[in-house]
Amino acid sequence: MRWLCFLVVSVAAAAQSSPAQHLQFDLAAIPATRDSFVFLLRGEPRGFAVWQYEIRSVEMGQDVVFTARSEFRPAEEERLRVVLNRLTGEPVASFHHIDLFSPRSDTVMVEHDLDVKRGEVEGRRRVGRRTGDVQIIPVSKPLPARAVWSSYVLYAAAVTNLAPGDSLTVPVYREFEDTVVTVSLVAGQPTAVQVPAGRFDVLPIKNEDFVLYVTRAAPRRVVKGETADKAFSFQLAHSGRVVPTEP
Repeated sequence: MRWLCFLVVSVAAAAQSSPAQHLQFDLAAIPATRDSFVFLLRGEPRGFAVWQYEIRSVEMGQDVVFTARSEFRPAEEERLRVVLNRLTGEPVASFHHIDLFSPRSDTVMVEHDLDVKRGEVEGRRRVGRRTGDVQIIPVSKPLPARAVWSSYVLYAAAVTNLAPGDSLTVPVYREFEDTVVTVSLVAGQPTAVQVPAGRFDVLPIKNEDFVLYVTRAAPRRVVKGETADKAFSFQLAHSGRVVPTEP
């Protein structure tokens, strides 16, 4: 289970409860923070994730650097680093590495390392096999206007302009598939959730398969996500000080 990729695929076909609008994010509302989550499968701990949001000054303004590390026992480990323009929300760079441990698959590693330059996605993908062979796939593809990285709907969900009952859409570039799809998110009614880090007032953002619970007051963040059948969830355990990453 590639948990980040799974969540992204799960929000790619949401039913719309009101006329679709352009999905918008206010990246300036993302706090600089380091959030730790616990993974639960049918109520049993199965791993962890650490998300970090770092604000970095650059020549023409500011970037948001999102990094994530996760382990879902016994099948997968992931590392993700995404860079976004904090003013426009436009994608700048994305690196995602996944190690797989499935006896039923010959693939043991997938990775992409991509940059956006002059409106095009450039870089490479790598696929590692159990034999030790590594396939390198060059990438060069125009990025449609307003398109975002696939994991955007997860790490930026808390700063959308969604209101209860809204259904918003955005084009999403799937880095591992080199395709663009339209993702829809639907806002439910405000509620409260209890997670290891405490009790939070939240807005559910959902589709047929998955629900994200996001805070609407500062600091705005994702505090919980779960499948529709509630078999799998990730829950905020605690937040801490940002650890600066290398440029």
